[in-house]
Amino acid sequence: MSVDPTGGYPQYADSTINYIPQLFAPSTLVKYYAKSCVAAVSNTKYEGVIKNHGDKVTIRTRPDITVSAYKKGQKLDRQVASSAPVVLNIDQAQYYDFVIDDVDEKQADIVLSSEFTDDAAEQMRIKIDRDVLGAIYSDADASNAGATAGKISANLNLGATGTPLAVTKNNVIEVLTLLSLVWDEQNVPDNDRNAVIPAWFRYLIMNSDLKNASIMGENPSILRNGRVGEIDGITLYKSNLLSVVADSGGQNATHAIGLQKEALTFAAQLVKNRVLQPPDIFGWEYSGLYVYGRKVVKAAGCIHLYCYKG
Repeated sequence: MSVDPTGGYPQYADSTINYIPQLFAPSTLVKYYAKSCVAAVSNTKYEGVIKNHGDKVTIRTRPDITVSAYKKGQKLDRQVASSAPVVLNIDQAQYYDFVIDDVDEKQADIVLSSEFTDDAAEQMRIKIDRDVLGAIYSDADASNAGATAGKISANLNLGATGTPLAVTKNNVIEVLTLLSLVWDEQNVPDNDRNAVIPAWFRYLIMNSDLKNASIMGENPSILRNGRVGEIDGITLYKSNLLSVVADSGGQNATHAIGLQKEALTFAAQLVKNRVLQPPDIFGWEYSGLYVYGRKVVKAAGCIHLYCYKG
């Protein structure tokens, strides 16, 4: 918008005499993206073997070896060890496709194709994360979900339909350590335990009575650096891509997730990335195809926490 002139002074920047050009910033406005965390909380070591949508990856598993008591001179009972493989189906696909006119590309003072493809990649990550996080909670072991969770105790409340678990700043640390107990009762390894929590869950942690930095596994106090890291051996990941539903009890409940890293296998691959010049336009078409698959291969390592901000 031009500066108003004093009386009698001509306005050179009006709509008919455009001596003062309109200027554009040399870069695009920073865009905020939802954080994606699926790759960080899952086992991705099979990612390099997939090629196309429809492929499947057969994952070998360890057998259960029987250990028996022995008496001197007895005949041994030989076990024929066997195990059923797990199949990861690469059965999901997402794509993007957009065109940029040659005139726009030529006259723009930024590289439109680079900006647009960067956005497409970010949107792809968000779409995949939302799909994976919105589905895997239902694959948790029956003892890792509901109001009577716990493989041994069967009295640990993780929330259920109609009665989601209320999480407050007074019980938020107790809820996190509850996840550890659920894993412990399933004999899940202590390493690589992760939890994907909503933003409000982190807010409650930051406003709880968590002042002992040793709980975080860090030297600085959480209240000084503001970082949510590790609590009770659980690495926390904040995400706005978790499934949120209107519960019949009247609350907006979140399907939060606990995952030991080996519990979820995930593989994604960019199988097509092309730039074409369509015959019916002056411009270029940019497209990309991602294929992926996800599977909870160890249900005992997956926890479903059905909760709301109390």
